[in-house]
Amino acid sequence: MRNILLSFFLLFTAISSALAQELTVKSFKLASSDLTAQTQPRKDLNDRNCAVVKVQFVGELTNIEGNVIMPLVKRNNETWVYMPQNTRQMKVITKNYLPLMVTFADYDIEKLESNRTYVLTLLGNSQQQAQQTQTLSIRYSPSSATVLVDNKMVKGMNGVARTTLPVGQHSYIVFCDGYDSEEGTVKLKASTPSNLQITLSKEATATQQSTVAQPIVAQQPVVQPMVTNSDNISIPVKDGISIDMVRVEAGTFTMGATPEMKDPYDDEKPTHQVTLTNDYYIGKYEVTQALWKAVMGKKPSKFKGDNLPVEKVSWNDCQEFINKLNRITGKAFRLPTEAEWEYAARGGKKSRGYQYSGSNNLSDVAWYVDNSGSKTHAVGSKQANELGIYDMSGNVYEWCQDCKGSYSSSSQVNPTGAASWSYRVYRGGCWFSTARFCRSSCRNDNIPDRRANSLGLRLVLSE
Repeated sequence: MRNILLSFFLLFTAISSALAQELTVKSFKLASSDLTAQTQPRKDLNDRNCAVVKVQFVGELTNIEGNVIMPLVKRNNETWVYMPQNTRQMKVITKNYLPLMVTFADYDIEKLESNRTYVLTLLGNSQQQAQQTQTLSIRYSPSSATVLVDNKMVKGMNGVARTTLPVGQHSYIVFCDGYDSEEGTVKLKASTPSNLQITLSKEATATQQSTVAQPIVAQQPVVQPMVTNSDNISIPVKDGISIDMVRVEAGTFTMGATPEMKDPYDDEKPTHQVTLTNDYYIGKYEVTQALWKAVMGKKPSKFKGDNLPVEKVSWNDCQEFINKLNRITGKAFRLPTEAEWEYAARGGKKSRGYQYSGSNNLSDVAWYVDNSGSKTHAVGSKQANELGIYDMSGNVYEWCQDCKGSYSSSSQVNPTGAASWSYRVYRGGCWFSTARFCRSSCRNDNIPDRRANSLGLRLVLSE
């Protein structure tokens, strides 16, 4: 009898010990505001950008098994795992716990998407149910600044942003229009909360900016005489600045994720036939800082240079710029509709079916993450597309007029986007974009007052 009881006791102890060493998934979710997969990309075996799964675990994680593009990236209590798109599960191996198979569909994520970042948080049932966390407080000035911690926005109030994070090292950046940004790292300790005081300095050129336009001698890359009924026209503005434009002949095209568009997003589907019934002119170049200053009297951009594309301009800023430009020139400039933008980017009636605007070799036509050196470049310094238009892939994103709407398979004539929606479309990729975002069919959107050093514009003029 004693032997039987002893056997039961040993069996119970063994089972309890095993149970005490099991891992559990606290959460697995898409981190939609985390840009790590885009800003620090890694290619899979098919030369496509991977997804990143950030595994958060207080303990020793020894390996991840499955469809993994090695090596793993260790960041304190976080491990970055690069995995190809469409991956559906992973196996987590740790030092002190039983292996854990994580099937993504169990957490409402059917499969991973390229260029997306996900966060998997693990707990051992021998650990406390709450992770070891600490509070980070960032006091910042001016109070209108934006605070990012680990690439995620932290809402602030009255110049104070607070967030609770796992103990360990974290990155932060504080930025605001008209000020130099400040970034760094902070190490959170379990023993006490951490506090940072950030006071941004005004940009060196801010005191030189004025609301009154000063004479500018810098000119657009190419200035041609005004010619009527030509495929290329040049419209003078003021102070030696002109706008070069290319005629786009009316026509019909297939909009959206056509077969040459590799790895499209769902919002590019379904493809549908679009007919544009009127010819129009579109800017040969993105609007430059010289043109913006000639009209608005100041340069809002982070990267300074007359022939660099203007950036850090919101959709609302663009409307104000266009209204003033039209008063100066007597013309009716506007932003392109999303359909007009994509038709021109594809090359209009001269389209050769490229994935990017003007080539299947992105480096020929675009400044993007692999070649930009983390900055914008002079407009027109890459190859043009079939219509002679520059930089419709890369350099800066370009605002469109439309509110973003979902596609349908029905044919459309002169579409103008959703009837009402708070987010406006922008297109074309930018200096930090991966190749996927530079495709001519790729769509993005944001609130109309959003400013960023990746957002600019290109003008359209109806005949």
